[in-house]
Amino acid sequence: MKTVTRTPLVNDTSDAAAEVEIRLLRAMSASRKVGLVEDANRTARRLALAGIGLRFPEASEEERVRLLMDILLGADLALRVYGPRTATSRR
Repeated sequence: MKTVTRTPLVNDTSDAAAEVEIRLLRAMSASRKVGLVEDANRTARRLALAGIGLRFPEASEEERVRLLMDILLGADLALRVYGPRTATSRR
């Protein structure tokens, strides 16, 4: 078996576990890998919306999504694409 040389991305994974993970990822189909990335992006978006909800508890779901667009696109592009934020989300 070929030993994988890697730069550790995290310190809590043994070399043996990292080798298994790399082997599994290499064997995985491209569509499965894309699905994993989509799941990770969906989770990150939910977490970001939850954080926005904690900072702006009075904001509606629409206002929270608009604030997320400021983060993802930058304020200038979000303004051009989605228009101005509401009074609730301006604070």
